Amino acid sequence: MGDKYNLLLLFDRPHEPVFMEKGRGVVFDVPKKFLTDRYRVIDNEVLDRFSERAESLVNVRDISMPDLSLPSKLSRKAHFSLCVPAHRIMAVRLIDTFMSAPTVAELQSVAVYGHDRLNPYLFNYALSVAILHRKDTKGMGVPSLIQSFPNKFVDRQIFRHLREECTIVPEGSRMAILIPHDYTASEDEPEHRLWYFREDFGVNLYHWHRYLMYPFEASERSVVYKARRGELFYYMYQQILARYNVERLGNNLKRVEPLMDLREYIKEGYFPKMESAPRFDNTKLSDVRRHQDQLIMDIEDLEQWSERIKEAITKGFVLDESEKHIPLNIDELGNIIESSMASPNRNLYGDLHNMGHLFIAYAHDPSHRHLESFGVVGDLATAMRDPAFYRWHAYLDSIFQQHKAQLLPYIVAELRYEGFSLTSVEVTAEDVREPNILQTFWQESDIDLSRGMDFAPRGNIFARFKHLQHAPFTYTIKVTNESTTKRFGLVRIFLGPKFDEQDQTMTFNEQRLLMIELDKFVVALQPDENVIRRRSTESSLTIPVERTFRDPAVARVSNETMQHACGWPHHMLIPKGSTNGLQCELVVMVTNYEQESVEEEPISGADSCGNHHLLQYDQRALGYPFDRQSRLGAERLADFLTPNMIVADVVIRHVDRTEHCC
Repeated sequence: MGDKYNLLLLFDRPHEPVFMEKGRGVVFDVPKKFLTDRYRVIDNEVLDRFSERAESLVNVRDISMPDLSLPSKLSRKAHFSLCVPAHRIMAVRLIDTFMSAPTVAELQSVAVYGHDRLNPYLFNYALSVAILHRKDTKGMGVPSLIQSFPNKFVDRQIFRHLREECTIVPEGSRMAILIPHDYTASEDEPEHRLWYFREDFGVNLYHWHRYLMYPFEASERSVVYKARRGELFYYMYQQILARYNVERLGNNLKRVEPLMDLREYIKEGYFPKMESAPRFDNTKLSDVRRHQDQLIMDIEDLEQWSERIKEAITKGFVLDESEKHIPLNIDELGNIIESSMASPNRNLYGDLHNMGHLFIAYAHDPSHRHLESFGVVGDLATAMRDPAFYRWHAYLDSIFQQHKAQLLPYIVAELRYEGFSLTSVEVTAEDVREPNILQTFWQESDIDLSRGMDFAPRGNIFARFKHLQHAPFTYTIKVTNESTTKRFGLVRIFLGPKFDEQDQTMTFNEQRLLMIELDKFVVALQPDENVIRRRSTESSLTIPVERTFRDPAVARVSNETMQHACGWPHHMLIPKGSTNGLQCELVVMVTNYEQESVEEEPISGADSCGNHHLLQYDQRALGYPFDRQSRLGAERLADFLTPNMIVADVVIRHVDRTEHCC
């Protein structure tokens, strides 16, 4: 009783009753009054049937239950979306219920009671947030969402093959079922060239996990109000867009066109082939009238919110609910656009980010005439699959860039690290003879989906999926310390494309928006020349593919289990190259760590989202030095450099081969 790791069993087979086997032979010993009406009439039969076969029984304490009437209003069969305000209100109530349980044992009882009464997606989200934020469950992490709900990520036709394999073939002899990589569109659809990015499991899980660590609302303020929350919101999406645009350039596609006119047709359709509804080409956004979701929205609302935010950028301040002027910075702007509790005035500035998602998600059935649910962009766990996601976020980023354009460019003194100079940088990829040549290829990995295979035979059942991978590589950086004492430097590494769509050399102000941050780390610099060698696998901002998709031992896991499961997936660290080679520029910068370091832990649980390494080292703006426009005279990257920066030409070549991983 009270073992906190038993909570993770409640993510197993989410649609099955809680008294059925979870994990490996574990059964919750449930009080009879916890049973739903369907099973209460045969309570002894069902409870004895499963408990007798259990290898281990988990005692569930019989306590008085909290009021779950509000979250119970969402049907167990309904789709759940954090973008829908009514769903967010239900989620807040459930998060508060889980957070307020005085002990782990009582949390377990409340969760067991709610498991069979609440919408599984809502339940999974709220319990995940509570586990990641409660002090007595700190360090546990939560299982990957794809393991609980593979139906959100996998072609629906694959489940017939999965069930056939696990029903007929005994465990130990089962074969991995291959998930086709080309099931959402044909090669005739240009946008499908980016399938490996948009439909990558790790990329979508990265996006989802951010919202587990940064809930929109909660009664406990520390769950929502976190250091530089709004700026992290901005930078996450800025980097996603930078990566996506570089991938587009490498696939002979133009950069994303922002969805500037909300009354235009969305030319890109998307057919997910899953539970979510499709959207046809050239679908027009419309006012939304979906009464069953308590969702009445006009496009004019988005337009008004946008204008008010842009006006605040021009004036340099926002108004809080008491009409007090608050100086505008990137953090306040991010909080306003994301529209969490941290927004200073949600009534005035609205809910721009989430409502934009919903307008696109309901474009196919805005009045619920055809009883269709939202498209993938309405679910933050799958939103990145849709090409329209990037068009909407390109528009939001244009608002952020309007604010950044009003900031003074960095002067040379703000960029230099006096007495330090970079003399050379080189990257060497494994099994590649030439320096500064990076290599990408395809890889197949297996993931155990048994935890999400409701009402199917027990035992592992693997799906095999194809994803991008790159050859490991090493940076060799030479730094000269002209002082006579050891100093500490903060090394920042970025990668960006060298040429635009017309093969013209990019200007600095174009290129800076496409700079991908690859790594950030502290290094001790001795007097004279220093040679720094850093492996790509050491990146402080990514997680390896096996950590993203592995299945921890459910009954007992170590503190290291999945707590880093929301860093950027390492297999997507660098963009897919081309046969001829995608020409890029690698930028390395060393700055003064002593002046920039932050001693305190920046965010509670920040290491769970890769933000620990973004924030712990320095107080500078995220994306520095590329977050502002260039100073006068620095039209090209070469003009922008100071002695503590260096650039190297790097070519990324893609080899069309497929290797098998884990």
